[in-house]
Amino acid sequence: MRKTMTYDQGREMHGHKILTEKTGVQVYFADPHSPWQRGSNENTNGLLRQYMLQGSDLSIYSQEELDVIAFQLNTRPRKRFGYKSPLVVYTEHMRLLQHQSGTVH
Repeated sequence: MRKTMTYDQGREMHGHKILTEKTGVQVYFADPHSPWQRGSNENTNGLLRQYMLQGSDLSIYSQEELDVIAFQLNTRPRKRFGYKSPLVVYTEHMRLLQHQSGTVH
């Protein structure tokens, strides 16, 4: 479903060429010190800070706690989606794709 992804300049994306080869997703890198080039990421970071402080060690959270946070964020209505949650928008999109292809999973 993704055609492109934009990352910061971190070392964790050293395998970006393999990702593109295997998925066809084009990877772009934001310029250093340019958070506006990764707006969705910065917005999500702000939402995450409602649950954990910036720079928190994620190892102090159990997988269950992280799953609860993810669920809460994915079911939270967003203005950009007409006050639908990301989960609702994703589900609607998947239904549309299934209808267009004539398959149901």
